Amino acid sequence: MRNLRIYSIDKKIPKKKLHHFVKLILADLKLSLSSLELNFINSDKIIEISKQYLSHDYSTDIITFNYSDNKHSIDGEIFISVNDATENAEKYKVNYLEEIGRLIVHGVLHLIGFDDLTPDERKKMKNQENRLIKKFKFILLR
Repeated sequence: MRNLRIYSIDKKIPKKKLHHFVKLILADLKLSLSSLELNFINSDKIIEISKQYLSHDYSTDIITFNYSDNKHSIDGEIFISVNDATENAEKYKVNYLEEIGRLIVHGVLHLIGFDDLTPDERKKMKNQENRLIKKFKFILLR
């Protein structure tokens, strides 16, 4: 996948596994890849981005920027807070890489038009997340 770039402050992020994971997710969703950047950053940096672009003054686990005008092709950036991902993994009692996978799936779903602002939207999005994680988490956990 030449148009997938992964940047990480966390040395434990297995870039080859993530490339394979993203490839399978996109194939399952019947999506092509124009360009995707996965940025694994700390909570201070995600707060900075959140303030600048979303006018929020708090940490979040993920921020997604969609640059595509075609819902069948991915072109965007996903920023994931490794601090929040670690906290989420502990809170939900899942493996750290499984949580990273869930956040990547969440970001990809945002890039194709899913939202999570209402209870109904959250339910639809969570169902897709759960389906994809259940199907492909083995890539991250082997």
